[in-house]
Amino acid sequence: MMNLALFDLDHTLLPTDSDYEWGRFAVRQGLVEATDFERKNERFYADYQAGQLDIDAYLRYALAPLTRYSRAQLATWHAQFMQEVITPLHPAAFALIQRHQAAGDICCIVTATNSFITTPIARAFGIDHLIAPEPATMNDDPTAAYTGEIDGLPSYREGKIIRTEAWLQSLDKNWTSFKQSYFYSDSHNDIPLLEKVSTPIATNPDDKLRAHAQSKGWRILDLFKTS
Repeated sequence: MMNLALFDLDHTLLPTDSDYEWGRFAVRQGLVEATDFERKNERFYADYQAGQLDIDAYLRYALAPLTRYSRAQLATWHAQFMQEVITPLHPAAFALIQRHQAAGDICCIVTATNSFITTPIARAFGIDHLIAPEPATMNDDPTAAYTGEIDGLPSYREGKIIRTEAWLQSLDKNWTSFKQSYFYSDSHNDIPLLEKVSTPIATNPDDKLRAHAQSKGWRILDLFKTS
C-alpha cells in the first residue's frame, strides 16, 4: 500500500503567506488601494488567528480585483510575482516533498489560499495535486474572466476534510487506501484535518497548534530553523 502526503502551503512549505504577499504585490502594481488593503487585511487576519474567519467574505474580497483584468494580464503579473516574491523556494521544503515523492507517496497541497495564487506555486514545487478555493469564471469556462465568486466549497478548516475526501473519491480511493496518511501544517485552523490523518505533523506551528500538538504527542517539525 502506498502512503498519502498532504501539505498546507503558507508558513508550512513557504516561509511566508502567499495570499498576503499577493495582496502586497497587488498594492505595488496599483491593483488595490494600500490603505484599504492594510485595514481589511488586518481585520481578516485577526479573525483567522482567532479561528473565526468568514472564509466566503474573505475570498470575495481577495478575488474582487481579479475581475477587472484579463486572464492574460493576470498571468503576466503572476509570473512577475513568482519571480520577485515566491522563488527561490526553500530547499528544506523541497527536500521534504522529494522524500515523499521518492517513496512513491501521493502528494497534494491542501490550502485555503485560492487556486489563482497557488496553482503556479504547487507546480514550482513539483506537486501535481492541489486542493484550493476555486475562483468562479464566466459561464464556467475555465479560461474565461473571473466573476469574483467562489466555485464550490472553500478548503478551510473542516472544508479541507470534505474537499480532500472528494478528491480521493475522484481517484477511486479513501483514507483506508493508504498505509499511512500524513498532513503537514502550521495552523491551529487545520486541526480538523490533522486529526483525520494517521500521522499529523505540526510544521512551523503557531502557538495554539504547538500546544495542541504537544498535548497529543504529535511530531513537531520546525522546517525553516537554521540552527
